Amino acid sequence: MDTNYKSGFITIIGRPNVGKSTFMNQVIGQKIAIMSDKPQTTRNKIQGVLTQNDAQFIFIDTPGIHKPKHRLGDFMVKIAENTLNEVDVILFMINAEEGYGRGDQFIIDRLERVKSPVFLVVNKIDKVHPDKLLPLIEMYNEKYDFEEIIPISALQGNNVNHLLDVLKSHLPEGPQFYPADQVTDHPERFIISELIREKVLHLTREEIPHSIAVVIENIEKRESDQIYIQAAIITERKSQKGILIGKQGSMLKNVGKDARKDIEALLGSKVYLELWVKVQKDWRNKQSQLLEYGFREDEY
Repeated sequence: MDTNYKSGFITIIGRPNVGKSTFMNQVIGQKIAIMSDKPQTTRNKIQGVLTQNDAQFIFIDTPGIHKPKHRLGDFMVKIAENTLNEVDVILFMINAEEGYGRGDQFIIDRLERVKSPVFLVVNKIDKVHPDKLLPLIEMYNEKYDFEEIIPISALQGNNVNHLLDVLKSHLPEGPQFYPADQVTDHPERFIISELIREKVLHLTREEIPHSIAVVIENIEKRESDQIYIQAAIITERKSQKGILIGKQGSMLKNVGKDARKDIEALLGSKVYLELWVKVQKDWRNKQSQLLEYGFREDEY
């Protein structure tokens, strides 16, 4: 390996729905973080790995920093804030369409206490007229001394390679932490549960808020190398259970059909996916339920 090999940890922070997961998936080249146009989609700290000949980037896609409304929200914000002092570089991502908001100042106030270099990444530039970008950049430049400000489109890939080149120049010399073909440190169970949750959020739209969790109950390989997966979708109210199941099971069937395609692409095998819905009242405020569903602060 080149003695000048570089490696480092890069956290991506920002308000909910600025495109952090889309950026992660664009850089890594496959879906490891779920995407939704609903805020606060990412709940856990998802680690994505990009390996090049002379460098390894370990990206941490954090939950959007927001004012929490329940214990799950507290968990999500704590995860995001904790990463600020553990990384080599911080990417503060904003949505060019939305511009400056109170949530951004909340984040900037926290950045005042960090020592790592902070880059402002202006995402979704494909959605705005170029004339609107300069005033936006100047406004943020007055609010914080960023290492550099880089406009990108995570969805289309515009300027993403330039951003990677700039990041590489700020990474320290170090070892290759992960094998070249590894793209995430999360186990397959976690990714599978996230893919199912993504389909629920997409298909139910505004009918189901972020009061669902997905628990993988069983994974086993059966005849003809087919993988059999059983998963429970947890929700807080009986009325939501009815929506998730749908008329004659139609909604649950569509969730399973769409999720199975992504899971088969992930695993490279045929998948039989069995889903059901459980009601656990107010689970987002119960510590025992949060632990059971994988939200463990001590792991982060």
